[in-house]
Amino acid sequence: MRAVVFTLGCKVNEVESACIMSSLENMGFEVSDKLSFADLYVLNTCAVTREAERKSRQLVARVKKYNPAAKILVCGCASQKDGAAFAGKGVEFVSGARDKSEIVTAAAELFSLNDCGLLFPKQTRTRAFIKIQDGCNNFCSYCIIPYLRGRERSRGIDEILLEIARTDSPEVVLNGINISSYSCDGKNICDLITALHGVKKRVRLGSLECGVITEDFLKALKGLYDFAEQFHLSLQSGSDAVLKSMNRHYTSREYLDKCALIYKYFPSAAITTDVIAGFATESDEDFEASLSVIEKAGFARVHAFAFSPREGTVAYRLKDISPEVKSARLHRLLIAAEKTSDRYISRFIGKESEFIAEETEGGFVTGYTGNYIKIYLSDKVKTGEKYKIILTERYGEGALAKLV
Repeated sequence: MRAVVFTLGCKVNEVESACIMSSLENMGFEVSDKLSFADLYVLNTCAVTREAERKSRQLVARVKKYNPAAKILVCGCASQKDGAAFAGKGVEFVSGARDKSEIVTAAAELFSLNDCGLLFPKQTRTRAFIKIQDGCNNFCSYCIIPYLRGRERSRGIDEILLEIARTDSPEVVLNGINISSYSCDGKNICDLITALHGVKKRVRLGSLECGVITEDFLKALKGLYDFAEQFHLSLQSGSDAVLKSMNRHYTSREYLDKCALIYKYFPSAAITTDVIAGFATESDEDFEASLSVIEKAGFARVHAFAFSPREGTVAYRLKDISPEVKSARLHRLLIAAEKTSDRYISRFIGKESEFIAEETEGGFVTGYTGNYIKIYLSDKVKTGEKYKIILTERYGEGALAKLV
């Protein structure tokens, strides 16, 4: 029997899909995460934007082209938001975003197998994503995810350490919907980082909020055996007025101060971010403020995207701006993002670094340095291993390199 677990959306979805894959494999399935012929399809959907939700709905028709007789199970944020959009279309079972073990139970019942529950994730890459928490209490005015994922809850440190010990991956990434809020048994994110000081792997963090960037937090990170010096610090807007209407609890000045604090402890750090173009209350002046922060912060990478009103959020009730204005602003954001990324990567040309070889791509072996520069290496190396390199010139999304 063959099963495909196909995922749209965030890294948390990917981790949860990997857990489902591990369970299905334990039950006797041959499992893949690539769309192909299968007896069972598990579709893990996304609803962060209207486009993601549309693509999620289209998945059912896509997989039927591979095998019209296959059993189809659907879970994730899009089906949590609107399960009726998937029911009655040849789908055997529809679940949501909160309890993925229901999918494993449904698969076991459909194929008369023993239900093994939701296991630790199947590691399909050289980077192991470790989910440390779920849910969000922030309720940013544009975001539907807290309504779909529910309130924050975190895993215990011992359970997290056990999962890390079970993976052979050279790098682990701590992720969740809002890892900055990690809290379990009286322990916070600093306590968790301290507990990882004995882990002999590269440790990378998922997306962070401004409030978590403190002296204590950065000192805890300095104590790690091998910390990947990348901080994905969500900005969303450089305008204080827009940040307030987004229900983001910091100012642009506070954000830049946090960036400065990061650079104090990690001068080579890559600060990556998200910026929304054309939020409902964004004026031309507000947009220029976002461009100004991009210039000042020295970002390594900017993920820019146009505002997408999500029904059920506070921002959905606001008057949206025109698609033409959004498109024009997004275009300018993408240009600014490309420039700041080029400046950041160029700082490291001619310097030594380390990267973990991940996959082959166009005649190169590719992977990432700790500070998230994509490396293209023509030397023959083994994937899953770490190598010392010198970056030689800008190339593609990162830089060419040679072995030291």
